[in-house]
Amino acid sequence: MSLLIGSLTIGLILSLLAFGILISFRVVAFEDLTVDGSLALGGAAAASLIVADWNPIAATLLGALAGATAGAVTATLHHRFDINRLLAGILVMTALYSVNLRVMGKSNVPLLSHPTVMSYADGLASTLFGDQRLISVSVWEAPGRDIAALLLMFAVAVCAGVVLFLFFRTNLGLAMLAIGDNSRMIRALGVNVGLMTTLALFIGNGLIGLAGALLAQYQGFADVQMGIGMLVWGVASVILGESLVRSKKIGLLITGAVMGSVLFRLLVAIALRWGLNPNDLKLITAVAVFVALVLPKFLSHGSRVVRRPSRA
Repeated sequence: MSLLIGSLTIGLILSLLAFGILISFRVVAFEDLTVDGSLALGGAAAASLIVADWNPIAATLLGALAGATAGAVTATLHHRFDINRLLAGILVMTALYSVNLRVMGKSNVPLLSHPTVMSYADGLASTLFGDQRLISVSVWEAPGRDIAALLLMFAVAVCAGVVLFLFFRTNLGLAMLAIGDNSRMIRALGVNVGLMTTLALFIGNGLIGLAGALLAQYQGFADVQMGIGMLVWGVASVILGESLVRSKKIGLLITGAVMGSVLFRLLVAIALRWGLNPNDLKLITAVAVFVALVLPKFLSHGSRVVRRPSRA
């Protein structure tokens, strides 16, 4: 039961990563490769500040701001210096490896002896469950702190999703959505596409940095390599979410990103529970992304064959 709750919690944390990739890849159609670096930067910044006795919430927000700054740098390299967007992301991601080492001062920063955002889960568990350490859920038992952490991250994911949905209903958000649909048209209407794309990557990587800050505090340490493979993870979550909701409406896409992130994490947990070698995890992740990319095409082709009228 603890494995299931832990997987759900990590899935909800990484739904913020899926939000960020949804904004860059789907909303403004910018293939941003900064993700692996900005997530680690968010975790590194938050961990370093917490070790320096900063308030965990302030440290988490500054970690998100650090990730957002990395995204803005990528957009600036592309629009101001005419660097290919993929190359701009690679440049920033590569540079962030050294930046993260500078921020932390070493490759790993432990947080087990410091108060973090997850420490608030202890207070929430005391409020909800009193002195009970093990809570009965159906036929299983789980620590009250783990359940409280799950509820806390669920609240964070829901709040972030609601804020994003409301933002994309504003004039600024609608203009940002129009960039991904037809950037030439929106440029002809007088919108500064470069500035809007920079803002989109700032917001997207801010959410990714927030995911890194929360993930570091949940797992109890920040590591310079914690962002490796997260781009694939986020893309897989977005694709799975789109396959589940079968819609292009932004509200459903946001909901699908959460569902895809949680489902993808559960699939990974099940594979590990069945004895998968952890060394093969990245390979399985790549295969899962391939299946998620190809399966909707086969399903849509199959539905067309079923609907095709038979000839007399």
